[in-house]
Amino acid sequence: MIPYGRQSINQEDIDAVIGALKGDFLTTGPLVDAFELALEKIVGAPTIAVSSGTAALHCAYAAIGIKPGDEIITPPLTFIATQATAALMGAKIVFADILQDTGNIDPKAVEALVTSKTKAIVAVDYAGHPADMDELRVIANKHGIYLIEDAAHSIGSLYKGRPVGSLADLTTFSFFPTKNLTTGEGGAVASLDADLLDKARKFSRQGLIRDPSRFKLHGEGAWHQEVHQFGLNYRLPDILCALGLSQLKRIQEFKSKRSEIFAAYSEAFLSHKNIATPITRKNVYPMWHLYPIRVPSIIRKEIFVKMRESGIGVQVNYIPAYLHPVFDPAIYPKGLCPVAENFYKEEISLPIHFGLSKQDQEEVIRQLTSF
Repeated sequence: MIPYGRQSINQEDIDAVIGALKGDFLTTGPLVDAFELALEKIVGAPTIAVSSGTAALHCAYAAIGIKPGDEIITPPLTFIATQATAALMGAKIVFADILQDTGNIDPKAVEALVTSKTKAIVAVDYAGHPADMDELRVIANKHGIYLIEDAAHSIGSLYKGRPVGSLADLTTFSFFPTKNLTTGEGGAVASLDADLLDKARKFSRQGLIRDPSRFKLHGEGAWHQEVHQFGLNYRLPDILCALGLSQLKRIQEFKSKRSEIFAAYSEAFLSHKNIATPITRKNVYPMWHLYPIRVPSIIRKEIFVKMRESGIGVQVNYIPAYLHPVFDPAIYPKGLCPVAENFYKEEISLPIHFGLSKQDQEEVIRQLTSF
């Protein structure tokens, strides 16, 4: 089976992890700090490393102080973690439809949904293509609300020459094995706002405060630490940060290979009447995580099944989040976001990853163009 996504692990990665295992720290140690500093150089903002992309979202929502009754506006075309982490904090999820061309949240739809209860706009960089962040920033500033960028797909992407990570109030990343670089499991939160990032960090470290100048209890002793607000253990250990540091050395190599695959597919399918290929806006330079094509909905399932039977690991990304049974259909009915629903009915993700050979690419093209 040719997988639609896969990690790329070389000997340097292996040696880095072995070196960490031989060191003094298995969990939070100096490699965490080193990884966070290396990430900052890529994303253009200070970062904290956490245990997953889901954890990163939870930390971002904690940093802005999500409470029951708050509303967040999100696109439906995303993995459910974008909504779940806020919903578990009591937030009401409000879905804004997407743009037909990029699959990203539609700023006009967002503007129409802002209320006095809106706490944040949460954009998702679908497939690695950055959302329309400047337009969303105008809306956020106009209404005095937060702008969060779920960049699980897009580390290494540029928007108008600026790196993803420096555009929103808070940006979250994922380092799952199928993503653009991996720490096995892992994620990060980035922000140019020092106060927001400090809140996210404390939440990810169980709320522990070790700085004596911030203590409310005094005279306890050198062992003392205290908690002012509850947090959770979302730490990313040194072992996984060692892998992340090694992977970051190859991020431009990863990006170039993904861009080459994107270009090869786009050229091959250019004149195929049943295949609509993803677009790239002139003002962005994506790090492509997915290659999402669109085919007539009436034959999408047939194509999916036959591609899988031919040994090609296609995928579908994603069912609109509000169609999951966890959401009440009386509140979130079918037809709520028609563009997203139509997108889902037509979408198939083709294999795209660093280890995808020319031969494998040609086989994907050959099988798909036979329909």
